Amino acid sequence: MARVCVLDYGSGNARSVFNLFRTVCDDVVVSNLATDMATATHLVLPGVGAFGAAMRRISDTIPMAALRQQALDNGKPFLGICVGMQVLADRGLEFGDFAGLGWIPGEVVKLEAGDERLPHVGWNSIRVLQSSPLLQGLDDGTDFYFLHSYVLRCATLSSVVATTGYGEDFCCVVQSANLFGVQFHPEKSQRAGQRLVKNFLKI
Repeated sequence: MARVCVLDYGSGNARSVFNLFRTVCDDVVVSNLATDMATATHLVLPGVGAFGAAMRRISDTIPMAALRQQALDNGKPFLGICVGMQVLADRGLEFGDFAGLGWIPGEVVKLEAGDERLPHVGWNSIRVLQSSPLLQGLDDGTDFYFLHSYVLRCATLSSVVATTGYGEDFCCVVQSANLFGVQFHPEKSQRAGQRLVKNFLKI
């Protein structure tokens, strides 16, 4: 039986992410307690806003040793959403130069949108580059909802599961072992978002 811990560091979309997971799982908590991380089967890091501000709040409110133990040492499935995906990188270059968690090699840079407007807001389709349990039943052309101006540039292409085109092709789904991240907002993506979290809970 799955038990989801939505990590609580004051992110504005934590409650919406909680509500999405509650549609497919009875046991979901929003918490920053080490005990809840330890009893959870799945960990979720939501996120909206700027990279540096998110990292400060994460460092100030989440017991990082406990999180590393559960996500890295114990290998529990971990899902980062939007900025929650971006902070997995080594560093972020939004309004400065900030250290990330360093769990997936790469850096977060401004989206090269060309003639398109920033932020990138609204529905856009994904292009699947490699199979992943996170995207079972979600094929090329599946639409998700985006809201961002910065993107994760992975140091190795093997971590990039899917991309989206908006001025440039950018990484929108990342995976490294038990660590997963999505640039879009599954909590705003209706049926596709619900399917994605169902897939995540099967991992």
